Amino acid sequence: MYRRIRELREDADLTQMEMARVLNCSQQVYSNYELGQRDIPTAVLIALAQYHKTTTDYILGLTNKR
Repeated sequence: MYRRIRELREDADLTQMEMARVLNCSQQVYSNYELGQRDIPTAVLIALAQYHKTTTDYILGLTNKR
């Protein structure tokens, strides 16, 4: 899951800071999500899926279909 949110961010050509602004959190908190050092809250997971126009199942690794 953590690798996927990084790949989605990089595919969108966004920095961690830009993604953090979208999610209304700090860059450090977002970095911790990508590194797997902090659990991703459900609301943030949903926001990531909506922003990247994908599903939470894709982000969670339950499917490979974007």
